[in-house]
Amino acid sequence: MIVPAQVTRDDRRLASECGAASVVIVGLLAAVLLAVGAAVSVLSLLPATVTAANAADAAALAGADVLAGVVNGEACEIAERAAVLGGATLESCTIDGPVVEATTSLVVLGLPVTARSRAGPPGWE
Repeated sequence: MIVPAQVTRDDRRLASECGAASVVIVGLLAAVLLAVGAAVSVLSLLPATVTAANAADAAALAGADVLAGVVNGEACEIAERAAVLGGATLESCTIDGPVVEATTSLVVLGLPVTARSRAGPPGWE
């Protein structure tokens, strides 16, 4: 005769833990995915800062070229075109003697990224 196994209190307690590891693993995976998403968002700002800086440099140099007589036109207008070609918006253009200071910006993930650059003849302070 076959006797059915008796179920003890310990067996019932262990049975109630069944599937708990799955919940923990799903929670850990969600945390890892959230951390990776946050890291990707932050890291996407790095190329934007380089783009803004390059556009500011190009804008300031283009404006300084106009003031030096190398290029015809109006300094800040040419600087704005250079900033747009560099992938940014010219926020401000200041002329101080032969020096042009350009500030550019762009928006990445809803966050503004700005950069500033100055250009002029050698030795000008």
